[in-house]
Parts: sequence; C-alpha cells; structure tokens
Amino acid sequence: MLGRRAVSVHRYLSRAARQSIAASQSTVAQNKTQLLEPLVKNVQLTSNAKFHISAIRMSDVITEDIRWLKQKGDHVNEDELVAEIETDKTSVEVPAPQSGTIVELLVEDGSKVTAKQKLYKLQPGAGGGSAPAAPKVEAAATPASPTPAPAAAAPAPTPVAPPKAAAGEIPKAAPPVARPPSTPSSSTPVSGVGIQRVVIPKGVDANLAITGARDEVRVKANRMRMRIAQRLKDAQNTYAMLTTFNEIDMSGVIEMRQKYQKAFVAKHGLKLGLMSPFVRAAAYALQESPIVNAVLDENEIVYRHFVDISVAVATPKGLVVPVLRNVESMNYAQIEQEIANLGVKARDGKLAVEDMEGGTFTISNGGVFGSVFGTPIINPPQSAILGMHGVHDRVVPINGKPEIRPIMQIALTYDHRLIDGREAVTFLKKIKDAVEDPRTILMNL
Repeated sequence: MLGRRAVSVHRYLSRAARQSIAASQSTVAQNKTQLLEPLVKNVQLTSNAKFHISAIRMSDVITEDIRWLKQKGDHVNEDELVAEIETDKTSVEVPAPQSGTIVELLVEDGSKVTAKQKLYKLQPGAGGGSAPAAPKVEAAATPASPTPAPAAAAPAPTPVAPPKAAAGEIPKAAPPVARPPSTPSSSTPVSGVGIQRVVIPKGVDANLAITGARDEVRVKANRMRMRIAQRLKDAQNTYAMLTTFNEIDMSGVIEMRQKYQKAFVAKHGLKLGLMSPFVRAAAYALQESPIVNAVLDENEIVYRHFVDISVAVATPKGLVVPVLRNVESMNYAQIEQEIANLGVKARDGKLAVEDMEGGTFTISNGGVFGSVFGTPIINPPQSAILGMHGVHDRVVPINGKPEIRPIMQIALTYDHRLIDGREAVTFLKKIKDAVEDPRTILMNL
C-alpha cells in the first residue's frame, strides 16, 4: 500500500475585498471570492501498479486555464513543474509530488479546471531528467501553384472622333475621354502571392515570428491578457478621463545622481535611479492633494489615509502593477530597495496577488522604452495615473538665454468626475517642483 502524502503549491491566490462606507446606515458589504487554493495529493489506484493522481482544490465557482509543461511519457523529478494554472493576475505552478513517469493527462491543454478535478497520473520511480523532446519538423513551404496567366484582353475599340467643327462653329459633341483599361493592373489573387522568406530576429519565438510564409497561427490569449483588456476597457467606459501635461528639467536629478551615486551605493548597496525621485515626489504631492489619492464609489468619496503607489512593470505575459506600501513614510533608499525586490519577482514570475492588491496611485514609466509622449489610462479603482517619458535634450530659455537642458514630458490622467482641473494641474506642478529640486520636500514648500 502506498502511503498518503500531500504537496502544496508554494504560491496561491488570496482573496480580494471591497468595502463600502455608508453615511446613513452602518452596512458593510464584503465580496470575498477565494480565487485558487491548489493542493496536490497522492491517491492509490485500484490496479496493482502504484500510480499517483494529482488533484487540485479550488473555489466551487472559479475555473482557471491549465497549460501543460510536460506530456504523457515524460519523466519528472520531485518538485519539477508539470503544469501552470493561469489566473486573471498571475500563474500558479503545479509541481510533481515525487519522481516518476507521467502515464496519462486527464485534462487537455488550455482547458478549464474545476474544484477537486484530477489533473494527471504519475507512476512513481526514479526517472532522471525529462525525456528528450522530439525534434521539431518544420514543414517545407510548398510553392504556390502557378496561376495561369489571364487571357490577353481584346484591345478596346478606338473611339471614333466626332467630326471636327468648322472654324467659328460651336462643337456639338464633347471630345473623346480616355477610358481606364478593363483589366486591373494586378490580377494575381492573394492565394497566388509567392513566399518570400525572411530572417527571424534573435529572441523572437519561431512559432510567432513573421517569416514570410503565407499562413497564420492562432494562439489562445492567456487569462492575464484578457483581464488586462477587460480592466482597461472598463476604465474607459466608467471614468471621465482627462489628461494634463507638464515638463521637467532633469538637470538637478542628473547632477544629484552623479554627485552622490558612489556614496549612495556604498551605504545602501544599490544605485540611485530615476524612479525614486518621482515616487517620493508623488507621495509628497498626494499628501498635499488628498483628493487625488481618493476614489469615487457610487455616491460617496473614499479618502485613503495612506499612500500605496503601483508601479507598472512590463512582463512577457502582460502588464503587472506591483505596489509599494506606505510610501509616505519612505525615503529614496527604501523606495529603491522595494522597487528592486519587486523587479526581481516580476522578472522571475514570482509576483503573487498580494504584491498587486490595492494601490491608491499609479506611475507608468514608458521612458525606459524610449517613449516621447503619451496619455496613460487610469488603473481602476484609482483616480489618477502619472506617465513618465524619455529624457531628451531641448533648447529652453533660462534667464532669457537659450540653453540645452535634459527635458522629460510628464502626463497626469485623472478622473474628472472627482478631480477638477485646478487640483490636477496643481498636483502635477507639485511633482515637477519636487523632482526638479528635492529640497522643497525637506522644507515642506
């Protein structure tokens, strides 16, 4: 008899709570939905062979998509990943409970899994590493069948010129007009276009790359991408979004980094980047303008007494927004350390839902990709988002004289239902002043 053994997936999704505040009556509505609590356990089959069946336990109403990393017949080691369960915000890993061979997959790749559903059968045994994958055979592109040349069209009859009017006589007919040819300039159908092979750039998936082949491939969008699309569209449909702009002279920040970078690294063990001055300036400006940190909830305004700033991070699966907690009490070094920690989690795919829950304000830095200008979209249920862009040299007037300065364009998109133009412009100007001269924060100006 095979003993029972439970193996838990080390990452799981937590619950999301939304609390509404009532003025006239003391009612609290909580919407708690346990998204996913995977549990891998061993089950003995009735046959003589000793197998393991992996099962997961989830909410009775939530279904998630599964993506297999291993196939039938593959050998796996203990804790080696067998599959991933994709959710709205992250992916949950399903490790093997022990070494063995996968003898059967009980659900198809990309299908939804429900509560207590069996995933696969595992025959225990020392299997070493994964079985070598079969070499991919790329089908040779079959040249398109030559399209028979269309029959030569009969020459159009030459229009007969009307009799020439005598001198001084008014013509009775209009002069002949040259008509376009009856056949199009190119009569080759789309199916007959020849294949022109191109080189696939390095780092691009060969299955998704543009190769010149006259075919298409359909890939199911992951749950995270679909959730992002839904949230962005909901934001456009719900908020009265308006964007205001300003520009920042980055000379002071660049000089500060050059002057104190070595000392900063020596003391804190990490470099002083461009994000910490903006995050700190945003927290300072939010303290001066609490309405930007608030949110409109039906007929009530919810003011938050804390500043949690979401920082947009691009990942291969989509845009994620890990949150820096209580930024109002953090300095540059603490902000840089927390950003570095979240950045490592994002690159390794280890961000949990807890890392992305909440947030009262968002900062999106498109400048790291070379963005010059843009209007960000509000991240619900927040009321405003700051968009940073690239730093470019520009000629600007300084004390009546033209000088070349490193200038960054910034944009603030805000919910005009709650935030008026005066508050938005004042808030963005406060960020500009605090970034250009951080001493304004120390002097509380």
